[in-house]
Amino acid sequence: MLPVPTPSHRLAAIALALAVVLTGCGKSLPGAGQQGTSATAIAPVSPHGAGAVATKNTTRLGGADAATDAAAVAVAVHPGLTAAGRPQAVVIVDEREWPAALASAALAGAPLGAPLLYGNGEGLPAVSEAALKTMAPTGAAALGGAQVIAVGRAPAPAGWRVRRVAGGDPYALAAAVAGLIATVQGKEPRQVVVAAADGPPALAMPAAGLAAESGVPILLVSGAGALPAATKAALGQLRRPAIYVVGSTASVSSPVVRQLEHYGLVKRISSPVGRIGPDDPVGNAIAVALFNENGFGWGADEPGHGLVFANALRPLDAPAAAPLSASGEYGPLLLLGGPNGVPQVLSEYLRDIRPGYSEAPQYRPDHGAYNHGWLIGDESAIGATTQAELDGMLEIAPQ
Repeated sequence: MLPVPTPSHRLAAIALALAVVLTGCGKSLPGAGQQGTSATAIAPVSPHGAGAVATKNTTRLGGADAATDAAAVAVAVHPGLTAAGRPQAVVIVDEREWPAALASAALAGAPLGAPLLYGNGEGLPAVSEAALKTMAPTGAAALGGAQVIAVGRAPAPAGWRVRRVAGGDPYALAAAVAGLIATVQGKEPRQVVVAAADGPPALAMPAAGLAAESGVPILLVSGAGALPAATKAALGQLRRPAIYVVGSTASVSSPVVRQLEHYGLVKRISSPVGRIGPDDPVGNAIAVALFNENGFGWGADEPGHGLVFANALRPLDAPAAAPLSASGEYGPLLLLGGPNGVPQVLSEYLRDIRPGYSEAPQYRPDHGAYNHGWLIGDESAIGATTQAELDGMLEIAPQ
């Protein structure tokens, strides 16, 4: 049996993780005046301040690359200092396999709650290795005690009990992950999320958080072709589940939806309001956040939410952020079109769900509901001014 790290060992691992982080961003004691250039930077210093700054309504996690973002989210959700803070298992995916990462996001859902780390084709980056040691996964009993789930071409780190998930293509990998979810849950799922493996990644990104929140697997299709054999086989085993398609016809075509209808009741998630464009990644993510049908989906149309913000140009950040959709404040993923500025449609949505309180004497803001935003990545992903704008939009205000 592998040794269980003691609290002091876990503190040392956290110190190592922080050392990786702080070395990368050039952080030091005030007045040291040093700044590094490592790609693992968490908080690059700019004229606006540190990239990892937390405001009263926002917290930034991550850095300049997907591996750093995933590690930061994973350790924030599973700090490893207590028994409750250690996950059963950790998922590792190669960052070159975007569809596999998307499908693996569902493993962050209950009951497994497995965060995701990225490999880089050569092994584990230092930041991923440090995060794995910090979290010290306990082992998932339903998976034979596996501490690490290595998906596809992901590296299998030495010294850990590893469960390998294999498949000859992205569709088979997603089906294998769905099978793993059924094993962990002890039952076949009655819902499934479908997204395109070969469509615009930004339109599929919200599927990661939706699957993590619900514990529902993601199956993949080719946006304009015949249903892949692995996907058809997986759907056939589920005995006509509810099938929720994420993405517009630009991602999953109408002919593909008609093929899916042979296997269950299909619902394409779209906006209930006309001002959200279906082919706009920002609007599509809002549509997913608003969606609710028979208890499935966020239905985030009122104040009192966690909200996860990512850059639509960084698709790997969606699976990385999935644990924030399945724990803590359970936030849906919302997208920004780039690092600078809040798109109008997102601004309108945040205004609609902004917390408020009456100015009458018997009502006080400290008795209200609150929204909180998690920002994924450094200032190259979401700028400091954009963070400040989001902070203001999330603030409770008199109404």
